[in-house]
Amino acid sequence: MAASISQEHRISAEDAAQAKDGTEPDARFTFANERTFLAWNRTALALVVAGLAIVQLLPPFAGLPWGRHLIAIPLIVLGAVIAVASYVEWQRNQRALRRGEPLPRSALPRILAWSIAALGTLAAALVLASAVRR
Repeated sequence: MAASISQEHRISAEDAAQAKDGTEPDARFTFANERTFLAWNRTALALVVAGLAIVQLLPPFAGLPWGRHLIAIPLIVLGAVIAVASYVEWQRNQRALRRGEPLPRSALPRILAWSIAALGTLAAALVLASAVRR
């Protein structure tokens, strides 16, 4: 009788946890979510490496010795932001999958697109300013 009561108690505790966390989604969706997370992390790593390469390997802009840093530092920071944001997004997506809810919209593509556009514009302005100073 006592074993029966503890088993019933265990089942209800499991049901409560399952109601909170949802059910285990199809493994294919979990793996797809993980692959997306890893892809964003590869992008983040590429941004950090690009920023470091710009500072270390790009010749200085004529008359603008700080120009390399003006491009590189935002790239490195953007890489760090994308890495953290991709983890938060992975968690949100996993939670939605477990609960059977629609996946939340991702802000990462918009953040990346606008940031790269702004950095490209900044780089073009630095190249033009450097050419004028020669």
